[in-house]
Amino acid sequence: FIIPVCLAVNIVMLLTKTTKTVNIDLWNYWHFAFIGAVVYFASDNIWWGFFAAIICYIITLIMADLTSKQFQTYYEKMDGISIPQPFCQGFVPFAVVINKALDKIPGFEKLNIDAEGMKKKFGIMGEPLFLGVIVGCGIGALACENTQELVNNIPSILGLGIKMGAVMELIPRITSLFIEGLRPISDATRELIARKFKNAAGLNIGMSPALVIGHPTTLVVSLLLIPVTLFLSVVLPGNQFLPLASLAGMFYLFPAVLPVTKGNVLKTFIIGLVALIVGLYFVTDLAPFFTQAAQDVFAKTGDSAVKIPEGFQGGALDFASSLFSWIIFHLVYNFKIVGSAVLVICTLALAIFNRRRIIKESRQG
Repeated sequence: FIIPVCLAVNIVMLLTKTTKTVNIDLWNYWHFAFIGAVVYFASDNIWWGFFAAIICYIITLIMADLTSKQFQTYYEKMDGISIPQPFCQGFVPFAVVINKALDKIPGFEKLNIDAEGMKKKFGIMGEPLFLGVIVGCGIGALACENTQELVNNIPSILGLGIKMGAVMELIPRITSLFIEGLRPISDATRELIARKFKNAAGLNIGMSPALVIGHPTTLVVSLLLIPVTLFLSVVLPGNQFLPLASLAGMFYLFPAVLPVTKGNVLKTFIIGLVALIVGLYFVTDLAPFFTQAAQDVFAKTGDSAVKIPEGFQGGALDFASSLFSWIIFHLVYNFKIVGSAVLVICTLALAIFNRRRIIKESRQG
């Protein structure tokens, strides 16, 4: 039910001019269903679940509006497109605050190196393909328990390096084809809305961040953070979450961060590192509730995909680490009426601010 509910909310927000984004990225509506489902299973009240999902959806649409200009300016061929995905938008506050703090450090602006700059400065060693091979081989070597196992697995280690290098080389090419394929859908949707809604000029089409995960800086920083995140998950005190399958979602941390850092590899890496450290603790904190939801689903459906082994807890780095999900969950679950009132007030304030901004821009346009 979350898809029709969220689509209805989107239409209301378009009519009231509290958003300029038409979110057609139906696949990623699961993010809103996720926070709603966890709240539902934790509170045993489906209405609290719907409330949490709707609040998350509204905030995400507003954030997509606020970041759309930077997004469209930074990325090529992204005119009229925004990214209404809560996992991506949830890291923008980290990016803005940390980026400003780094700018205040004397001399830090001289370390402005993007992925293209790395290629020029380090030659082949700055190529994403080369970094993929090195990091892939490094991860493979770290998986070995002793020197003998390392020697015996050299072919497998080299194979992993080649596969990682191939991923780094092929993803940008695949995403460029993805963009070309989805562009007609975006244009057709915009034309349809223009016929149905008055004053529809300037609307953005909300699409998947997969459109831009092939950016060289995203690939380089994500690849560098994979071994760092695995190491930190082992040594950080209090953390009980070891990301494995979730590492595949790390690419989606950066699509809305890169426009803030202008593609600076060092800034993006630092922001990603801080966000992931905080995210590991968020996932650890939400793991009992995530596990409860998974166990309830398994008990009712018998689906082995959600079965969590006895003695373990489950978590998901690719959304439970988001600032949005953590704050919304705790305000709704722990504080019920008071927390919900706070969320409503904050969301209304954001909506009013966004409406005034949209009206001002339309008059200026």
